[in-house]
This record gives sequence, C-alpha cells and structure tokens, in this order.
Amino acid sequence: MIKTIKKYSTTNTLVIVGIILGALFGSFLPELALEQKVIGTAFVYFLKMIVVPLVFASIFVAILGLGSIEHLKRMGLRTIGLYMLTTALAVLTAIIAMNIFSIGEKVSSAGLAFHKASTIAPFSFENMILSFIPTNIFHALGSGSMMQIIVFAIMFGVATLYLKEEQQRPLKEFFTSVSEAMLVIAEWIIKLTPIGVFSLISYVIADQGIGVVLGLYKYMLVVVGVILFHGLITLPTVLKLFAKVNPYKYLSAVREAPIMAFSTASSAATLPVSMRVVEEIAGVDKKTASFVLPLGATVSMDGTAAYLSVAVLYIANLAGVPLSFGDQILLGITVVALSVGVAALPSASLVMMVIILNQLGLPVEYMALIVAVDRLLDMCRTSLNVTSDLIVTKIIDSYEKKK
Repeated sequence: MIKTIKKYSTTNTLVIVGIILGALFGSFLPELALEQKVIGTAFVYFLKMIVVPLVFASIFVAILGLGSIEHLKRMGLRTIGLYMLTTALAVLTAIIAMNIFSIGEKVSSAGLAFHKASTIAPFSFENMILSFIPTNIFHALGSGSMMQIIVFAIMFGVATLYLKEEQQRPLKEFFTSVSEAMLVIAEWIIKLTPIGVFSLISYVIADQGIGVVLGLYKYMLVVVGVILFHGLITLPTVLKLFAKVNPYKYLSAVREAPIMAFSTASSAATLPVSMRVVEEIAGVDKKTASFVLPLGATVSMDGTAAYLSVAVLYIANLAGVPLSFGDQILLGITVVALSVGVAALPSASLVMMVIILNQLGLPVEYMALIVAVDRLLDMCRTSLNVTSDLIVTKIIDSYEKKK
C-alpha cells in the first residue's frame, strides 16, 4: 500500500509539473504547441481504447458479485439518488451565484450566429429514453455508446444471476480476467500521463489564446468559482454527512483522477484512472467501484449542470431577457433532468445548451460569444464531474461495508 501511494504521489507531482510547463510552452511557443497535438490526442485515444471492455466487464462482474436482484436494486437506487442530489446542489449553487454577481450586460445579437444549433434535432424525452436501449449491442460496443453498453451489461448480468452456478462460473471468470487485463493496460497508460498532460495543456493554451480568456474573464471567473465551491465545499460536506469520513484526506488520495479529467476533458477517458485510484489508494471495494464509477461517467454531470446553469443565465442577461424566480426553478429542474442525457465526451454540453435555450425562448446566437472558451471550461467541469463520481463511490462503499 505504501509503495502504491508513493507511486501515485510521484505521478501527481509530474502531472502538475506537466500542466505548468504545458501552459508556458503553449504561451511562448504556440506554433510548436499546435504541431505536437498528436501526442496528447494519442494519449486520450489510448485511454478511450480500454473504456468499452472495462465498463462492460466491470459492471457485469460487479452485478454477479452483488449476488441478488434486491442488492442490485438497493445499490442502484441509492447511487442514482446520490448522483441526482449532487447535480441538484451544483445547479442550486450556480443559480445563487448568478443572482449574487449578475454578470452580463445587454448586447445586440446582430452579426452573431451559432451554426451548430441548426444541426441539432428537436429534443424529446421519448427519444432520449429510446436512445438508452441498444437495438444492436455490437454497434453500441463499436461506437462506444456508454449508456447503451451499461444498460445491456446490467441486463446481461441480471440474466446471468438466474443461471445455475456452474453456468455462471465461466462467465464470471472470463469477464473478471478481461476487467483485470484492462486495468493493467490502464496502469501502463497512467505512466504516460505527465507527457500526455503537457501536450494537451500546451495545445489548448496555444489554440485558445490569452486574449479570448481576458475578454470573458468575468464569465469564466463565475463558472470556475461555482465549480471550485461545489468541489471543495459542497461535495466534501455531502461526503462527511453521509459517509462520516475526512473528505479532504480522501480527495487528496484520489486527486490523480480529477487531474486526469482536467487534462483530457473526458469522463470516459478518465474512468480507468478513477477505478485504479479508488481501489488501490482509497480502499473502495472493487464491486462498488466497478458498478458506481461506470454509471457515474455517464449520468453524473455536476460540473456540466453548473456550467449550463451559469451559461444560460449569462446569455439571458446578454439578451436582456430577465428570468423570473419560476423560470430559474424551471431551468434548474430541466438541467438536472437532462444532465443524464449528456454523453461523457468533450463539448457535448453545447448540444444541451441549445436545447435549454430553445425551451426557455432565449436566442441561441449568443452562444457564439461564449463558445470560444468552452474547451477551457470543459476541462474544469469534467474535473468536477469526476470528483462527484469519486464522492458518491465512497459514500456507497461506506454503506455497503456497514452492512
């Protein structure tokens, strides 16, 4: 255990150095930083390469380890309930912050256009629910449709519980071996983290430029402030209340995962790292981590929900359309409900923003003013998404161990 902690501590230190050097490299040598993007992209691709087999195998093995439908139902409802609670708290924090600071003065929408909005199909809950069901599981596996993979893995695991023990055993042994093999590959990839982080950060800084950040500094400060408050105050409070553990000691132990999420801007790509650190360092049971974390990578969107709430209220101010208390409550409910439908991929929240703006009758053209810093804020909100996953996993694990 001491050797494991020392290994991750060394990696964390190198990652922080990589972030600092990457920011400097992207600022002072932007041409070179843009040219070396392939290194960071390859690093993210390696992580995503193992996500699908890891998620499928981990959830399947976790369900067999639970042993009964009643246990699965209890853990599943508790997990979803906690994810919805933390998302709702993130939205509440964002709405309160925007009412306190009220940033954004009315500007004309003349000349503004967000062309991606025209390519987004009208939203309906019916289509969202149907999108969770795989009509072809091999297509879902090939395209990396996480929610469809999770739904099938759960059904496959539940069906296997009804088989005789001698029929269950070879399936459990096979998928346990698959899961372990994927985690071994993840450990190899983790060793490349400092280099990957350096490449990703330097490219983002070179691509975005400091001028864009300075132009939207008030908006960015509110978004980052809400994310930090929720990640450092709200979520630790929830962990303390439900699990009775030292939240900051736990977050310090698993900080590798939020750092990785910040660098890759992808909850899915961070999943192998999250599973490694919670099991090896934080002492979370493998069955709990294997079930809660993959589910969280798809449905837990605290950072995305907080970002969407701030962005929509900011756009309302830019458009000069005041939103009443009732409108803001409706916004909060809509964001929490729709956050489940956000894919664990970079910039997917832009699609959700178009949907919400249309429902509230706000002009989508104003998105052109904030999309320039979306990548930078995507890194921050993904880090919060993963932090929420880690918090909920520890709470569920504490409940399981009490029993």
